[in-house]
Order: sequence, then structure tokens, then C-alpha cells
Amino acid sequence: MLKKIQPLVTRINQLYEEYHSLTDEQLQAKTPEFKERLKKGETTDDLLCEAYAVVKDACRRLMGTQVEVTGHILTWDMIPFDVQLIGAIALHQNNIAEMATGEGKTLVAVMPLYLNALTGRNVQLVTVNDYLARRDSEWMGHVLKWLGITVGCIQNSMNSDQRREQYNCDVTYGTNSEFGFDYLRDMGMA
Repeated sequence: MLKKIQPLVTRINQLYEEYHSLTDEQLQAKTPEFKERLKKGETTDDLLCEAYAVVKDACRRLMGTQVEVTGHILTWDMIPFDVQLIGAIALHQNNIAEMATGEGKTLVAVMPLYLNALTGRNVQLVTVNDYLARRDSEWMGHVLKWLGITVGCIQNSMNSDQRREQYNCDVTYGTNSEFGFDYLRDMGMA
């Protein structure tokens, strides 16, 4: 599997270097460009390398910026390494990517979230508790929002109207107990 993924990692890194010459506005304009290309028949697989390179370069550009995460000010200091690119590719290809604590799983997820959000369908990330859902939506949402992706977060205490608003975002973070039937009910489908 790694032999098949390595050429994609190499291409992502080539594009990442090329994207350094773009202005912030030009890099951010990649999001509507990708959405339009998907509407014209390209697939998320076709855009994977470009989209992941855009996320990686957005992370580079955000270095040193501050974001409020669960009431604390954090300084963005992450750019995906190759091992994180491999994990992100594996996730998009419907594989399981096992990573130890501290290896950047939260950052890995941003790339397939971004790529799949380009389709216009809500993409959901399931985590184990409300705190992590909120933390990740604020922390990783910093990158997604910079790229023009809307980010929502479902919390246990929310009513159906509040949840519906969060589901209407491009990406929604929540817990296992928040998705499934609750999604169908909150969207008026059950």
C-alpha cells in the first residue's frame, strides 16, 4: 500500500512547493475552483493531490497565527509531514490508518475533510466526546475556514434547530451519539 501511496505524496509535495508562489487570495481561490471542477465531472480522487497540497500550504501560511480553542489562545504551528499525508490518503481511500498518540491524527483528518467537503455534501467527523468535537472544530476549523469551508460542531445540549444549523455546514464535528438517527431526525428525514 505504501508503494502505491508514495507517488501521491511526492506529487502533493511538488504542488505544495509550487503553491508557495501564489498569493493568499490565489490559494484560497482554489476552493471554488475545485468545487467547479467537481461539478464538471472530475472526482475527488482526481483532485486529491492538489487539494492536499492546498491544505498543506494553508497550514504553512497560518504558522504563527493565533486561534481561540475551548477558551484558550493557541498558536498554529503545524504543517503536515509525509506520514500525515500518507494517513490522509489512506483515510480518503477508505482504509484504516493507525497512528499513535501525538502523531497528528487530528491534522491528518483535515485533508480528507477538506477534499470531501468540496463536493457540497456535509462531511462529518465523529469523535468520542463533546470536548474533542468542540476542540477539533475550533482548532482544525482554523485551516478549513481559512480555505472557505464552513465548520459546525454538534454538542449534546443542542436542540434540533441548533443541530440543523451545524449540519448545514460543509464539515460537522460531533460524537458518535450525535450522528446516525439524530441526523436524519434533525434534518427532517425521520
